[in-house]
Amino acid sequence: MDLQYQLKAGSYYLYDMRDTPSAVTGERRFKLKTDLLAIAFDAYTGELHQHGTPARIQSWAMTKRRRLRAAGLWQEAEDIVVISGPFPVEEINKCLWVKGYCRRLLQRLSTLPHGKLQGWSKAYQQRQAA
Repeated sequence: MDLQYQLKAGSYYLYDMRDTPSAVTGERRFKLKTDLLAIAFDAYTGELHQHGTPARIQSWAMTKRRRLRAAGLWQEAEDIVVISGPFPVEEINKCLWVKGYCRRLLQRLSTLPHGKLQGWSKAYQQRQAA
């Protein structure tokens, strides 16, 4: 659980929780800041391969697929899946912490709320239920 994403001011921030917070601000330095997030994983096993900005992850996946195909590993190349968008922070962090969770995330992708509107969607659902 060393890496953790947090949503602040509409952006995803990746922190390494092993880093000590600043003595002045009390905040850790972030490793990544992005508005949208992409996750590359193996569709068969659910193993997380890469995560980060969509452009970098798409580039990584194309290169990895090309190398796997060149080695004759066609099925392994086809199993690499990239999803991107505004995901709920809890789901992203589960992908980092729970081995194989990405596969479950892919199965539930259409039912997930918009990641940046979590507070709004919960309030809306409560109003609809009342």
